[in-house]
Order: sequence, then structure tokens, then C-alpha cells
Amino acid sequence: MNREMLMLVDAISREKTVERDVVFGAVEAALASATKKLHGADWDIRVAVDRDTGDYETFRRWLVVPNEAGLQNPDAEEMLSDALDRIPDIEEGDYIEEAMESVPIGRIGAQAAKQVILQKIRDAERETLLNDFLSRGDKIFVGTVKRMDKGDIIVESGRVEGRLKRSEMIPKENLRSGDRVRAFITGVDPTQRGAQIMLSRSAPGFMMELFAQEVPEIEQGLLEIKSCARDPGSRAKIAVVSHDRRVDPIGTCVGVRGSRVNGVTTELAGERVDIVLWSDDPAQFVIGALAPANVQSIVVDEERHAMDVVVDEENLAIAIGRGGQNVRLASELTGWRINIMTAEESQAKSAAESDKVRLLFVEKLDVDEEVADILISEGFTSLEEVAYVPLQEMLEIESFDEDTVQELRTRAKDALLTMEIEREEKVDEVSQDLRDLEFEGRGLPPELIAQLSDGGVHTRDDLADLAVDELTEMVGIEEARARELIMKAREHWFTA
Repeated sequence: MNREMLMLVDAISREKTVERDVVFGAVEAALASATKKLHGADWDIRVAVDRDTGDYETFRRWLVVPNEAGLQNPDAEEMLSDALDRIPDIEEGDYIEEAMESVPIGRIGAQAAKQVILQKIRDAERETLLNDFLSRGDKIFVGTVKRMDKGDIIVESGRVEGRLKRSEMIPKENLRSGDRVRAFITGVDPTQRGAQIMLSRSAPGFMMELFAQEVPEIEQGLLEIKSCARDPGSRAKIAVVSHDRRVDPIGTCVGVRGSRVNGVTTELAGERVDIVLWSDDPAQFVIGALAPANVQSIVVDEERHAMDVVVDEENLAIAIGRGGQNVRLASELTGWRINIMTAEESQAKSAAESDKVRLLFVEKLDVDEEVADILISEGFTSLEEVAYVPLQEMLEIESFDEDTVQELRTRAKDALLTMEIEREEKVDEVSQDLRDLEFEGRGLPPELIAQLSDGGVHTRDDLADLAVDELTEMVGIEEARARELIMKAREHWFTA
């Protein structure tokens, strides 16, 4: 029987053009599966076949798990404390094995064994084809629509298949069996049965790769696409930069009579593309990204990573775009939050901010509005600036003598110290799980925690129970950020 096994392995190996080890692995899996059926599906069985003689041994295994984790599967796990009693130097993650009686091959049933072995062979063949395809480094998958699979489209390229989910297709796109299709390779999902190469026609990367194919200067390194934002099937923006002063980045991407950009647009079901000149100056980049709208002025808020962009009434609708499309794409392209407003709205906002700063100075520095207005007119917007800007800068203010400057700086430092003590007291009132809540890549800042405490929010559940408008009114952040923060606070409800 062992000799027959070796002959079978050699025959399958030659017929399927796979390594003998792969076939031996399939045989071992078949034997292990048969053993489980006899003794228990939860058992962990390992079968080792000698590659030279065909003899095989069977072992029952237990995974060593940490004591605090407990036993999730008592039939195949053992706690570390118990394992150490048997094997002094064993470690967490190791296996304990015990030899057991092997199942004769005849007991398996030829058909069952053959099915397991052939399935393993098919898996190995598919993995080999997949690895060969991926090793080429292609970013765009070109193939033919083969069939539908639970709403997904299976695209075939040679003997390799890709999966294009409905959510990754261009809206209103109708692909039929036999259609030629191109899509962006987003990755490989080994958990998928069948086609494991995941495809997308709506990803920004697809448009970037299409331009790379249409514009040789990109492959040559003369041009670079820095970013892309898409509303698939409708409109998109790409940011380009030239690494050669002789090459016009926008004109090169457009092509003669629009030939290059039209090639991309045709592939993407008529999606209109705005080509924007990238700039390392964020304000200049945002101005270009909002085209075709003309910008009057722009105010950059580095702390909030946001910009207030002022346009006239004629350009307001253009800057925002239909359904907010233009400003949304510009924001995605640049990575900045963009607030579009008219000159009147900008003035009203500036006046409101001045009123807020004036009130702060009057209350915390114990000065009258005249002194507060002098500080505001000189560009001071916070107590920190009054307390810590270089002394010489404040001495240059004509309305203040040296004694006034020193007194203002002392009062500002005292006010900051008092505010910090109050903030720490409020932070102490807030639960640790709320303080540790990760938001925008870090824990909640003390200022935000203090604002939440003032509003009666002391636990993660308190925050999770809030409505978006309640949070925006309480702490003064944008609606999108408020929604994100609330959803972050609710995550533990769904993972508990």
C-alpha cells in the first residue's frame, strides 16, 4: 500500500506539474481529515508521511495558550500552566503532540481521498498561477467578463481570475459576459473562494494608472501625478507636477486636441477630469483645486488643517459645485478641509472671532475693551501670545509703555496657570476610557476633554449617546468631525 501511495504521488505530480511535496501535503490532509471523522471534528491532527518510504505517522496536538485566555477549544488546546507540568521548557504557542494509531488508507475510501487530494492540487495550481501573475507587477488587470458570482463580476485573464465587486464598479455601468474590461488591482484576498485578485474601476488609483499609460512622460519620470479624487462616472480631479521645466504638466496630460485625457474619459464612461497644477504651497494648491472658480482670498488654519476660502457671489455656486461636488473633490485632492464663504460671511466670521478674543482678553487680563482692541489690532489672538511672544515685539506697540507690557504679560501667565489647573480638574472628572479614546491618530486633547466635561459628558457612553448637533454645539467642531468622534465612541458597542 505504501508503494502504491508513492506511485500515486509521482503520477499526480507529473500529471498536474506540481511539486511532490504539494501532493504529499494533500495526502497528509486527507489522512488527517479521515482521522478527525473517526475521533472528533475539534481534534487537531497532524499526519507525517515519509517522502522516501511512504510510511506515515499520526499525532494528536494541543496548542499551548496563555492562562488568562482560557480554553476556547479544550479538545485542541492546553493552558500554559498545565503544559509546564508535563514539559518544563515549553512556551506559549508551542504544540504538545502524542502519537496515536494511524488510519489505514483503505479506511478513508478511495473517492474521498481522491477528492481531498485533487482539491489540494487545484489550490496549489491556482496559487502558482496567482503568484506568477502578481510577480509581473501589473497594476491594471485586463481581461474578459466570465460570469457573475453573488453580484460580483468575475474577470478572466488567461488562467487567472479577478473579482470586481459591484461597489467597485462605475455607477450605471453595465458589463456583460464576454465584454473586454480593464480594472485596477487593489490587492489579494486569500479568504475569497475562487477569484482572489480584487479589482476596482472606481478607485482613484485606476485613473492614475490610466494616465500613466496614456502619458509617456509619467513613465519617464518627467511628470508625476501627486494625488487624485474621483466621483466615479461623473467628475474627477488629478494633481500633477513637472520635474522638467520644459514640460507643461497640464498640457502634456491633456494631449493634442485633448487626445490623452479623452482616452481616459472614454474608459471611465465619460467621467470629466479637471487637471490641477500641484504646489507645495497648500493655499496655492487649494486655489488651483477649486478651479474653475476664482478665489478672492484664503485663510489657512494649520491647527485645524482647514482653510476658509472667500469667493464672490458669482463664483459661489461654481466653487461649491452641484451637490457640493467641486469643493468635496478639491478637499479630497488636497487633504485640507475647505470652507467656502462669501466676503460678507468672512467678515461676519472675523467679527465674531474678534468678539470672542476681545471677551477673553477683557475677562482674563482684567482690561477694558480699548486695551483689548489694541491687542487685537496688533495681531494678538490668544493669551499664550500675550504671555510668551518676544518682549521686544510688545514694546514696539506705541500705545503701551514697558510697565503696561510687563503687567499684561504677568496677568496672561497667571490666567493661563489658573486655566490649566481648572482644565486638569475637569479632566480628572472624565473616565479613563474616554480620555484614551483615539481620535485623528491620538487621544482626546485636554481642551476637548474639558469642553466635554463642561457639557456633562464624563464617559465614553455619554459621548456615544450624543446626537451630532449636540456635540457640535457643545465643543464647536465641524459636523463631519463630530459624527466621526461619536461613531468612534460607539465602536465598543459593536465589538463587545
